Amino acid sequence: MEKLTKEQLIAKSKEPSKKALLMHPFYKGKMQVLPRCQVQNYEDFGVWYSPGVAAPCLDIKEHPLNVYQHTSKWNYVAVVSDGTRVLGLGNIGPEAGLPVMEGKALLFKYLGGVDAFPMCVGPDMSADNIIQLVKWIQPTFGGINLEDIAKPKCFKVLDTLRKDPDIKIPVWHDDQQGTACVTVAGMLNAIKIVNKKKKDVRIVFNGVGASNFAIQRLLQTAGFDTKKAVFVDSRGILFKDRPDLMDPNNYKFEIAQNSNPEQIQGTLPEALEGADVLISLSRPGPGIVKKDWISKMATDPIVFACANPVPEIFPWDAKEAGAKVIATGRADFPNQVNNSIGFPGIFRGTLDVRATTISDEMCIAAAEELAKYAEDKGLHENYIVPTMDDMEVFIREAVAVGQMAIRQNLARIHLSIDEAREIAEKLIRDAHNATKMLMKEGFIPSFFL
Repeated sequence: MEKLTKEQLIAKSKEPSKKALLMHPFYKGKMQVLPRCQVQNYEDFGVWYSPGVAAPCLDIKEHPLNVYQHTSKWNYVAVVSDGTRVLGLGNIGPEAGLPVMEGKALLFKYLGGVDAFPMCVGPDMSADNIIQLVKWIQPTFGGINLEDIAKPKCFKVLDTLRKDPDIKIPVWHDDQQGTACVTVAGMLNAIKIVNKKKKDVRIVFNGVGASNFAIQRLLQTAGFDTKKAVFVDSRGILFKDRPDLMDPNNYKFEIAQNSNPEQIQGTLPEALEGADVLISLSRPGPGIVKKDWISKMATDPIVFACANPVPEIFPWDAKEAGAKVIATGRADFPNQVNNSIGFPGIFRGTLDVRATTISDEMCIAAAEELAKYAEDKGLHENYIVPTMDDMEVFIREAVAVGQMAIRQNLARIHLSIDEAREIAEKLIRDAHNATKMLMKEGFIPSFFL
């Protein structure tokens, strides 16, 4: 951790917000549309548009999957959000959520070479309306990234679309699957540092929203025993006979029935006594998790305090309380457990083999590759997952995901490991180089504070 005072660290944590208010209006948005094809002269428009374009149109009509050959569908992803659960800011609406979705599209392009389009919808879109929207836009896109949709609406949207036989493209909810993937990667390495086993650690989940709901499922798939976990929501610890959790239609019902075997009651402090791990994705802090609660956890506790934009407890406070490994969702602190090292590579690999869905096993493959990459670089308390500044992370992740899709018979294209790597590396490198070229030539102007 940086050799700064607590006051300096707090001041540093506020810098990104100050810069954002200056830089966003300067650039007037983060994404633009540029040609993929060459235009040597105006006669080329007769090829790219009328009359030449009729030929590929008719070919697609006769052979529908050729749309991937003639158009950019193979690399298009829609980032769909209604702005009801944005980055710890809550229900701020689709317009206010647009800067986030543009930022998502920027990460998709720069880190994964994916052409992503922000699509903020609403206001007050029902789950059924969002489902219908995705069905309507499916012909244009090779994948759908659901983003910042409140629970339980997000559960219905994702589950319905993933089960719908008419949906032929992968639908992914990054707040669920993306967060879960990167958290699993971090957990795989964190337990190595504290020398504990998957089946032995007792995990406390603070918050039972979309993220933790998916994290517990993916951790279980990865071999962790989440049946002995304890879950805490705004009303306290979940247990079988809690009066408000007796309805089987409540999405928390199943969790309450299949966790907390000792039927502990109370709130977060009681849940944390003797626990090995805290995974907290709840309300922005600081002060949501107290130092003395961390001090009552088991030896060498692991703390993932991942609320945005401010973690539930600052890393230095968790460290002082005895935490061995601390992760947050912020890039300016060590161990950023952030979707940004997940979804660009996962979608790259998914799109490259034209997978029809993104399975839990594909997510686990990504998580294991992320964990292995960090281990290859050298694990320590402040380095349990890779950072987004290394292109190789996304290439290896894309290859792992694509190969798993092939093994599960979810891919329309079968690529060897070498072929998959060559494709992913070229697309990601091209995205980096194109951005740098636009900056060098002044098409993206410099900003000076």
